[in-house]
Amino acid sequence: MTQTAFFPSIEPFATGMLDVGDGHRLYWEQSGNPTGAPALFLHGGPGSGTRPDQRRYFDPDHYRIVLFDQRGSGRSQPLAEIAHNTTWDLVADIERLRRHLGIARWLVFGGSWGSTLALAYAETHPEACTALVVRGIWLCRRAELEWWLHGTRTFFPENWRLFSDFIPVAERGDLLGAYLRRLTNRDPAIHMPAAVVWKNYETNFTTLVPPEKPAHEASPETLAMSRIMAHYIANSCFLRENQLIENLDVIRRIPAAIVQGRYDIVCPTRNADELAMAWPEASCTVIPEAGHAVDNPAYIAALVGATERFKQTAAA
Repeated sequence: MTQTAFFPSIEPFATGMLDVGDGHRLYWEQSGNPTGAPALFLHGGPGSGTRPDQRRYFDPDHYRIVLFDQRGSGRSQPLAEIAHNTTWDLVADIERLRRHLGIARWLVFGGSWGSTLALAYAETHPEACTALVVRGIWLCRRAELEWWLHGTRTFFPENWRLFSDFIPVAERGDLLGAYLRRLTNRDPAIHMPAAVVWKNYETNFTTLVPPEKPAHEASPETLAMSRIMAHYIANSCFLRENQLIENLDVIRRIPAAIVQGRYDIVCPTRNADELAMAWPEASCTVIPEAGHAVDNPAYIAALVGATERFKQTAAA
């Protein structure tokens, strides 16, 4: 029978904290089949942390499902820390986790920022990947970063005004710099209001219909999501322009699926289309009537369908 919805909710059979150096300790968990085909889920953000429903893209009878909170995120420690927190630190962390868990190869699944990290990891360690599933494609090129900061006002001008107007007029010529200064300030009276505005700005265009009220309030988790994301954007995600597409030759032989919501404002469909044109070996599915969030049954079905198709490959 074809799986068209999330698999049932499950709980981890193992959890732990992995010391990766530089003062960082990462939360990890495993669920599903302890002897099954390994599969790694990479969360978005950067800085958002994992959620229980991310286990549900995988058949728990078949897959040994691994989730972890990236540096500064979720249950990892220290929360909201941006020192020694780069794309390449995270790529190295994934390898440390793989070796720590005694896994030879695994399917790697990532969405949004997780798609960026999945590609960066696979291009660095192709021998460790049995298959790739990436969705809501973000390649961290200058045009994409500029779109996130300014271009979204094309569709959500009132939301962008809330984001822009939080910053004094004299600083609005460099919104990113103005936010980063506030988000990295040690005073909660300065960094927390900026974190709330930053995160709600993105959340308001994550779904096709914005939430009726702000989704995020002042909390350590909101600060982590906002501070880490601003840090990565300010550093172009520590990638050369177009690096992930230029290095695709390394992963062409890895079975791969690209899935994208047609009306994704966070990570516009052009990103996925350009990746697919440069990577014809990967399948590409665009989901009508879907945005960035995976809240559409067809979107869920396409992602679960990809992990189902790769069962035999992932078990190899």
